Amino acid sequence: MFPGLWPGPHFATSLPHSLNPASVPAMNLPSSRRQFLRQSALLAGTAALVGCSAPYVSRRRVLGANDRLNVAGVGVGGKGWVDINGVDSENIVGLCDVDAGRLAKAGEKYPAAQRFADWRVLFDQLGKGIDAVTISTPDHMHFPPAWRAIQEGKHVFCQKPLTHTVWEARELTLAARAAGVATQMGNQGISHPKLRRDADLVKSGVLGPVREMHCWTDRPIWPQAQQRPTDTPPVPKELSYDLWLGTAPARPYHPAWGHFVWRGWWDFGTGAIGDMGCHLLNLGALALDLSAPSAVEAESEGANAETAPKWSHIVWDFPARNGQPAFKFHWYDGGKLPPASLFPGTKYDGNGVLLIGAEDTMLTSYEGGAKLKSGRTYDDFKAIPHLFPKHDNWDRCHYEEWIRACKGGPKAYSNFDTAGPVTETVLLGNVAIRSGQRIEWDAKKLRVTNLPEANRFIRSAYRPGWVS
Repeated sequence: MFPGLWPGPHFATSLPHSLNPASVPAMNLPSSRRQFLRQSALLAGTAALVGCSAPYVSRRRVLGANDRLNVAGVGVGGKGWVDINGVDSENIVGLCDVDAGRLAKAGEKYPAAQRFADWRVLFDQLGKGIDAVTISTPDHMHFPPAWRAIQEGKHVFCQKPLTHTVWEARELTLAARAAGVATQMGNQGISHPKLRRDADLVKSGVLGPVREMHCWTDRPIWPQAQQRPTDTPPVPKELSYDLWLGTAPARPYHPAWGHFVWRGWWDFGTGAIGDMGCHLLNLGALALDLSAPSAVEAESEGANAETAPKWSHIVWDFPARNGQPAFKFHWYDGGKLPPASLFPGTKYDGNGVLLIGAEDTMLTSYEGGAKLKSGRTYDDFKAIPHLFPKHDNWDRCHYEEWIRACKGGPKAYSNFDTAGPVTETVLLGNVAIRSGQRIEWDAKKLRVTNLPEANRFIRSAYRPGWVS
């Protein structure tokens, strides 16, 4: 999916030993339990994913208690609530959230699960009793719990974007690969049957060689292009604010970066493209054999040292790969859209994807449903084989594919070997925005080569004590 992306030396040699993927231990499951889980998945019929099209509860009745994973959720409010419920076919043994109210709500549904405000304490106390974790925190706190889980041999489901920085995405991908754990990034659109059918068509050459991809979103739907407020309201009594800050630089509490609206602040979020870029790149990840980009440039309005911009238009250059031509990827947010001439007669919806090929142009979105400029429809391509598994219960099956992978089945389609490079690509767009100039990218060395000062945006400094 991202072939030959990192052929060079293992980048993690620059890490302290405690964070080096080479030191990641083998899975902490006892061998008998690990073997039992693997056998259970195989018996369930992993290759065809046939269970996904049936009501999920029917599979739950078939399985006995002993073959369920022990799962903990780090972040169980908002999207975290969706994620922990997405894996409730398994044993929910731990719940963690810095918001006591959200934690209490989750505890009402899962009364047998132990509750924690601090994910580090969760790992310390539950230890080998956890097989897998879901991570659904603000972006800046994805990497630390995911890293620790991988070090301890636990399977990981982590919300998009996979990480807060490009460096973290690379390191998490390499660590997961070294540890051999099952992973999935939470971008459910990649599991939609229409999106996968769109990928079948593109992969089969219906569009001809693709030279341009345009993606756009209705984000941001939270404030951006603003400065830090100067007042210091009290911390809500239910919020453990220091734990919420985590790796981020210390600052007084303010609701301006509270629930959801943290997305616009560089210290915590990744802006509009961080929120939707991984979704909208799903089709490219499945069908276009994307490699690493060679250069990125951006125009935007209102970006500053604190927050992402009011709008942006970003362009990535991808080199030729696997017999496919060089390729440009355009991103638009904040009301900006591709030229109407690219697909005449159609009003672009809030979130969309255009693939421009030599023989046809496809208009679709992150959940699929292609229209072709030629007027051809799905019915015209019945003879084209289904290259990717399809299932009706697609939102639930995004979790089901990960659960099957945890038990020895096929890799999930947004596993970190795919999700990591996608996240790198997305976050390089923010590096270009913050740099204010075109950047040339050496993926092997993980460095901007033409603008050394831009490399400060590849990796963030952490407050002490937050990555162990």
